Amino acid sequence: MDRMPSWVRRHLAALRALLVLTAVTGLIYPLAATGVAQALFNGNANGSIIDKDGKIIGSALIGQSFTDADGDPIRRYFQSRPSAAGDGYDPTSTSASNLGPEDVVDVLPVPGAKDEEGEPDEGKRSLLTQVCARSKAVGELEGVSGARPYCTADGVGAVLKVFSDRAVSVNQACPATPFVTAYQGVKVECARPGEDYAAGKTVPVRGNAGIPAVPSDAVTASASGLDPHISPAYAELQAPRVAKERGLHQARVEQLIEQHTVGRALGFMGEPAVNVLELNLALDRS
Repeated sequence: MDRMPSWVRRHLAALRALLVLTAVTGLIYPLAATGVAQALFNGNANGSIIDKDGKIIGSALIGQSFTDADGDPIRRYFQSRPSAAGDGYDPTSTSASNLGPEDVVDVLPVPGAKDEEGEPDEGKRSLLTQVCARSKAVGELEGVSGARPYCTADGVGAVLKVFSDRAVSVNQACPATPFVTAYQGVKVECARPGEDYAAGKTVPVRGNAGIPAVPSDAVTASASGLDPHISPAYAELQAPRVAKERGLHQARVEQLIEQHTVGRALGFMGEPAVNVLELNLALDRS
């Protein structure tokens, strides 16, 4: 060994280190961690899987939609918050919309136009319009007002593009009636799809809507798009509908909400939340 060239000895030492570290970090540690997890946290370690009648129906860690084949809410179930992950709650496409608070102007679809894939032009809704549309839909579903600041009555962002001699309700395509008739003495027009309004000053209009009846988690997606929880406020909003559809006393439904509400992590992190899948399963057992 002493007669080996120094470069050979260095390579042999590196090879031994590689084999030892591979065994420790690639075999021993993973097996030990898996063994401890299986012994102490079996359910969580296996994905917090939830089954019904022996059939896997989901995970307590991943949300899912409770809608019919047309995408409409199933009225007897509590609804989850929106999701931007793929077509909704897709673990392989976990993501947020990446839209920020300044995303308030829609790209209106141009009738008869095609997109890059040859499909009919659908335009692009701003984050504000998405929130407004969701709030309007939830309000209609739950029988409350879906109004909220910076939203029009027809569920789009209340935003003007203001020029020196005119103003345009940029998210309301003609022949829609603009949400306001005039702005600073200038008549407000409806927007014409395909027209360029980039040069105008963007003016969101708050309106006279008070505190929204529809909670914020009912109209916004989580950062991962997979959040399985809703706020207790959103659950309470849905309780009358669910109770009526199932023929249950509302007090019973509210009791189930309380039973499936988890508190703040470590007592101070985050907010109380309700696991929608677990709550709906509890309702099916009632």
